[in-house]
Amino acid sequence: MCLAVPGKVVAVEDGSDPLTGLIDFGGVRKQACLEYVPDVRVGEYVIVHVGFALQRLDEESALASLKLFEELGLLEEEFGDAWQQAAREAGEPAPAGHPESGSEAR
Repeated sequence: MCLAVPGKVVAVEDGSDPLTGLIDFGGVRKQACLEYVPDVRVGEYVIVHVGFALQRLDEESALASLKLFEELGLLEEEFGDAWQQAAREAGEPAPAGHPESGSEAR
């Protein structure tokens, strides 16, 4: 599933082409293109879909959406470890070297 997820702008890469920034999605941080919201400021919330910030969102709505997404398990689905998730769905242990596998990567 691919969601449009609200996130908080924690950094804007001034002078980058295209304009990008670091977005915090409830603890997971990812780079996103900010070209559609070029005047966004650090501390504001945006809705991000497939790596593009599409519009601003007020903090109250963003936090409520993030809470709901987390309760529904959608944040883990969207941002979780894909290898771990696939193993869990297959009823297998976490891949070797993964923190949940109990073995260290070598």
